[in-house]
Amino acid sequence: MNPRLRSALIVIALVVLDRVTKIGIQHSFSSFDIFPVIPGILNIVHAENPGAAFSMLADASPVIRKLVLIGLSTFVLAIVGVLLWRSPNSSSGVRETLMRAGLTLVFGGALGNLIDRVFRGTVTDFIQVFIGSYEFPSFNVADSAITIGAGLLVIDLLRNRKAA
Repeated sequence: MNPRLRSALIVIALVVLDRVTKIGIQHSFSSFDIFPVIPGILNIVHAENPGAAFSMLADASPVIRKLVLIGLSTFVLAIVGVLLWRSPNSSSGVRETLMRAGLTLVFGGALGNLIDRVFRGTVTDFIQVFIGSYEFPSFNVADSAITIGAGLLVIDLLRNRKAA
C-alpha cells in the first residue's frame, strides 16, 4: 500500500476513534465523574481542559489561549504534514517506517485535539492514571497518539544517530 495512503487512513482512524471516545464520555459522564477501572491505578473520568498539555495556558484569557493554541497546533500540523507528504525513501527501510509511523501518530493526535479546540474551546480528557501516589494528568486518545508518535520519533532519532 502507498505509504501516503496508509498514513492518511491511520490519521482518519485516529481522529474517528478520538471523536467517538470523547463524545461517548461527554454524553455518559458528568464533569469530574470517576469510574474506577483498576482501583488505585486507572480511572475513567470526564475532564475538560481549556489549556494545552498539563493545563498550561488554562488561566490565560480565552482569546489569547485560542490564538496561541490553535495557531501553534495549525503550525505543527503543517510541518508534520509536509514531512509526511515527502516522498518516502525506500532505501531506508525500517528507519523510514518508524519515522513515518511517528509522524502519522503525531499528526492524527494533533488533528483530533485541534478539532476540539476549534469547535468546543476545550479538549475532553478521560483517562486518569496513578503510579503510586502520583496522579498523571488526565489524557485522551489523541494525547496517547501524540505521546507514542513522539516516542517513535525519539527512537528513530537515536537509531539514526547510533548508525552514523
